[in-house]
Amino acid sequence: MNSTFSTSLLRWFALHGRDLPWRDTNDAYAIWLSEIILQQTRVEQGRAYWERFMVRFPDVASLAAASEDEVLRLWQGLGYYSRARNLHTAAQQIVKLGHFPCTYDGIRALKGVGDYTAAAVGSFAFGLPVAAVDGNVYRVLARYFGIDTPINTAEGKRVFADLASELLPPKEAGTFNQAMMDFGATQCLPKGARCDGCPLAETCVARCEGRVADLPVKLKKTKIQQRRLVYIYIRCNGETAIHRRGAGDIWQGLWEPVAVENGEWCMENGTWGMNGAVLVAKDVKHVLTHRILLADFFLLELTAKPALPDGYIWIPESALDDYAKPRLIERFLELL
Repeated sequence: MNSTFSTSLLRWFALHGRDLPWRDTNDAYAIWLSEIILQQTRVEQGRAYWERFMVRFPDVASLAAASEDEVLRLWQGLGYYSRARNLHTAAQQIVKLGHFPCTYDGIRALKGVGDYTAAAVGSFAFGLPVAAVDGNVYRVLARYFGIDTPINTAEGKRVFADLASELLPPKEAGTFNQAMMDFGATQCLPKGARCDGCPLAETCVARCEGRVADLPVKLKKTKIQQRRLVYIYIRCNGETAIHRRGAGDIWQGLWEPVAVENGEWCMENGTWGMNGAVLVAKDVKHVLTHRILLADFFLLELTAKPALPDGYIWIPESALDDYAKPRLIERFLELL
């Protein structure tokens, strides 16, 4: 069954594989960049970002030499901004090394690179015989072989990694890994799997047993938390006040207007109120991986600048586009 699976999959890929620009090169930098962008991002959205990054930073040296602000600004809208910061750090690691690492362990040592990304980059760029196991691979293998071991457990990760390695044709590792990803992304979909016409349908355990919708199994562990925020856009003679978010919280390194959380904004000379602030929008919902944000947006127009806590700066409103901001703040500005 295993050889039938691999052969059928490669045959399917030759006919139906996606035409993606980073597959037309062996440049490890371009391939690595695509894999970082595609973490938590759909291909349709990620492709445009990859193209913009390749124009702005055509090689790893130019990316490493950029400021973090430049990288975050170009990344704006993709979310999960730690990826952009890690990308920048890893570029500096590569430049310091003197070349792009060409071993699995070397690639795995780059900031922001996990097992899957190291295997993907290694097999695509250098032909390393390593199986890349992502969500698509879990789904395809769980359904085809009828495996109900939860994919987010240590045992599940081991079972699927071992199986993917067993199926991998060593001399076609990169092609096989791409085939697995494309098959899961376009044929064996999370919902609405296209079983009719599937080349693996007759030998797929889940289809034969009517369990396609039940696999793969994933344990629910994370409790979604709700968090409330209040943002105040201060407009004063064509300027506004913003600050950069610090480490240890969401949106590290991104810029936002005056933020109030858990009550009023306390200042050195007393409590700063919101007299005169106009409500722009209430309970604007923004969903992150493990939390839901509910934000209230206010506009406060003043003729004299108030004192601001440390870390806030005044900038011309016309310069706002020069600062990388979370998508939630972009929505606020669109409303304004």
